[in-house]
Amino acid sequence: MLEFFGSGLLGSIFGGLFRLAPEILKFFDKKYERTHELDMFKIQTDLEKMRGEFRMEDRYVDHSVAQLDAISEAFKQQGKEASASYKWVSAASALVRPSVTYILFGFYIVFKMSMVGMAWNTGVSWYEMVPLMWTGEDFGMLNMILTFWFVGRAIEKYRETR
Repeated sequence: MLEFFGSGLLGSIFGGLFRLAPEILKFFDKKYERTHELDMFKIQTDLEKMRGEFRMEDRYVDHSVAQLDAISEAFKQQGKEASASYKWVSAASALVRPSVTYILFGFYIVFKMSMVGMAWNTGVSWYEMVPLMWTGEDFGMLNMILTFWFVGRAIEKYRETR
């Protein structure tokens, strides 16, 4: 008789557990669904924030481009007016950049020549002096000047033809 109650009791326990198992699984599944929906909502809100920021940046860029176009047009108009009324103003304006370049390059040459003179007076050999005189910064400055005057002009001509 004990065996009957023992097996019946075990059968009741397992039967109850097996009947509760789908409900327990549904509970965990609902919990996972809610967590998943919350994560998806967070991702969507982050995406909308990023879209809003992109739209703001896009508007800022459009506004900045419009301002640059307006400034460029104003300079062109001013140049046309100046060249029509005072040709010497237009000529002086065209000489500003080359003059500044020549002056700065002249100062650079004077500075380098004074360094050569100082090195020569202290008895430094040419073999030691040249690497000290021509550094990476010197090469960078020369490249900057050459790029400004030659490559920059080619890019400007290309933009004008488009």
